[in-house]
Amino acid sequence: MRSFFEGFKEFGSNITIIINSILLFIVYILGIGITALIARLFGKKFLKSGGWHKLHLTTKKVDDYFDQF
Repeated sequence: MRSFFEGFKEFGSNITIIINSILLFIVYILGIGITALIARLFGKKFLKSGGWHKLHLTTKKVDDYFDQF
């Protein structure tokens, strides 16, 4: 009798994984897919082109680093 319940528990765990995967896939397609489609229709780009930006960092004199705070 105990193995019967353990089998059902494992079966329920497997079904949970399958259902959650299907639901997450549907939410992803509806949320991200439709947003991407609408953005493409209107020509919206969420990421700026060019990627990296220069920080324009400069070096300071050694004495300036001693009085930071």
